[in-house]
Amino acid sequence: MSLDSTTKTEFPIPAGVFAQTVTEVKHYTDRLFKFRITRPASFRFRSGEFVMIGLPNAEKPVYRAYSIASPSWDEEIEFYSIKVPDGPLTEHLQRIREGDTILMRKKPTGTLVNDALLPGKRLWMFSTGTGIAPFASLIRDPETYEKFDEIILTHTCRENGELDYGKELVAALKSDPLVGEMAQNLRHYCTLTREDYPFKGRITDLMASGKVFDDLDLPLISPETDRGMICGSMAMLQDTKAALEGFGLEEGANNKPATFVVERAFVD
Repeated sequence: MSLDSTTKTEFPIPAGVFAQTVTEVKHYTDRLFKFRITRPASFRFRSGEFVMIGLPNAEKPVYRAYSIASPSWDEEIEFYSIKVPDGPLTEHLQRIREGDTILMRKKPTGTLVNDALLPGKRLWMFSTGTGIAPFASLIRDPETYEKFDEIILTHTCRENGELDYGKELVAALKSDPLVGEMAQNLRHYCTLTREDYPFKGRITDLMASGKVFDDLDLPLISPETDRGMICGSMAMLQDTKAALEGFGLEEGANNKPATFVVERAFVD
């Protein structure tokens, strides 16, 4: 399907969704891109939540869960996406341009929110690939820094270029007028699995060996002081969950806050 037939069709906008306009598109690699859309005046969400989005290219559009990468106060909504050649949605989504229309369902949800964690000193955000998106929202929200003294954002990817979105975000954050001063307490720990890099390997392996704690000059994770959030592939979720439980942390939820939370909405 061409770009024109994807985005400029005669299909009616379904009931119960917002039809929003693309304001920016930026491609990072042949597999990753971000885009921003206008924000409905009535749309409210908590930083870290996700929403279902689609395209107006069929009578019954395909929707997929996407973390909102922008913070709850932002005037626009940002998403960070992978490109899947034969993906029912991303095959077409990766071709969007400024001015195109995105469909967004009206109800956000998710477990990667500050309210789902008990108070603590240090917050670990564990991400792989586009799993950094909900954390892109949270590290731009003042509430995150008000609740924790120190934030460690870990991001594991295969290749160097896949780290650019997170690096760009963190670099800009340090001079942000709203959270710039607080973001001095944010630490960004990147690792690669397929290319040479100062820090190499899966984050769970680096936790098991203790290298991540040595690299950051931090004590081992403890349920008394540390909290965790996890977003990534199914294998990464399972391994990181097991690692945190090994340190004595317990999984929580919106209705039962605890010491770590996992987002499973993006796993098939």
